[in-house]
Amino acid sequence: MSAKGDGSAVLSYLSGLTLLKQGAEARVYRGQFLGKAVILKERFPKSYRHPALDEKLTHRRSVQEVRSILRCRKAEIVGSVTVRDHINSTQLSEAGSECLKLLAEKMGQILAKMHDEDVIHGDLTTSNMLLRKGSEDREPELWLIDFGLSYISSLPEDKGVDLYVLEKAFLSTHPNTETLFQILLKSYVASSKKSSTVISKLDEVRLRGRKRSMVG
Repeated sequence: MSAKGDGSAVLSYLSGLTLLKQGAEARVYRGQFLGKAVILKERFPKSYRHPALDEKLTHRRSVQEVRSILRCRKAEIVGSVTVRDHINSTQLSEAGSECLKLLAEKMGQILAKMHDEDVIHGDLTTSNMLLRKGSEDREPELWLIDFGLSYISSLPEDKGVDLYVLEKAFLSTHPNTETLFQILLKSYVASSKKSSTVISKLDEVRLRGRKRSMVG
C-alpha cells in the first residue's frame, strides 16, 4: 500500500501504525487494514515539481514498485534487519567471517532469481535488503525491498548495470569486502540461467565507469 503527500486520507483507515523507517523520499509504516497486517509507504511530495506532474510521476513509480514486488513475491518481514546493519555488526565479530560468506552466497542466489524473472531493481544497496536470522531449525531468510525504481527488462546490459550499482554501493558502504562481493558474484553465476552475458556486460560497465573516473 502506498500513500502520496501527507497520506492523511489513507492513514485514517489504518490502525496501530508504527513507523519502521524514514528516508529522504518516504516513510514506511506497519499497521492493520481490514484486520490484516500491512506495510504502508508514504511518499513525500516534490515541491520543485508541478503538483499535477508530481502526482502522475509518484503514481507511476508506485505502480511499478507494486508490480515488481508481486513478480518477485516479496514480503516485508517482522523481526528482520537490513543487510547493511547486519554486515556492519558482524564485521566487528571475529566469528562472523563464515556467516558473511554464507550471506554473500544467498545474496547472489536471490539476485540471480530476480534477474532471471527479468526484474531490474534499479537501486540495489545493502540497505534495500532485509535479513531475518535463522535458528537451529530454520535457515536465514533474505528479501529485497524498495522497488520504487524497478522495471522489467530482459537486456543483459540492464542487469549488468544493476550489479554494478550494487558493487559500487557495497564496497563504499562496507570497506575491505572485495572478497565477499566476489563470493556473491560466483553464487550469482552458479544460480542464474543467463549469467554469462550479464557478467560480460558487468565487465563492460566497469570499464566505462573507470574511463569516466579518469576523465573526471
